[in-house]
Amino acid sequence: MATTLLRWTIADYHRMIAVGLLGDRRVELLNGLVLEMAPEGPDHTDLSTGATEFFVMRSRGRYQVRDAKPITIAAIGSEPEPDIALVRRQAYRQGHPTPSDVLLIIEFANSSLEKDTEEKRQVYAAAGISDYWVVSLRDGELIVYREPQGEDYQLAQRLRDGLISPLAFPDIEIDVKTLL
Repeated sequence: MATTLLRWTIADYHRMIAVGLLGDRRVELLNGLVLEMAPEGPDHTDLSTGATEFFVMRSRGRYQVRDAKPITIAAIGSEPEPDIALVRRQAYRQGHPTPSDVLLIIEFANSSLEKDTEEKRQVYAAAGISDYWVVSLRDGELIVYREPQGEDYQLAQRLRDGLISPLAFPDIEIDVKTLL
């Protein structure tokens, strides 16, 4: 007998949160499944905080930096909470940013590396998010995914040094080593 998973809609997920069903658990919705997020180690927290500060200082009102906040990908029943998302500068009181608002997503990964480079990569590619970076704390490298097509990216680069810029802001250069 085959096992069938029950996939939740974004509305179901929001109701679970509203009634306190998920309590204080750190979770996110990916492809209709509620997944528990791995706890952050000190290196993850320190590096993501530094990167957030870097992007905030350089924003000059051009974008908003969201730190571990949801984005809604309704078409595929997902509401991930990336470590950092640069999004269009506007109010999001009526709903979380959607893929058309997202300019860059960065995930810092150690124990979540497989989830970030497989499941989340496919979710972000399917949503058309053009610039997705994964900082692999385990391997000491930055993985840059670009050119989404279907459920994957056509370009993947692994960097250990050099300068990198978000596609949307080529004037902002960050030293890859500061992310590692």
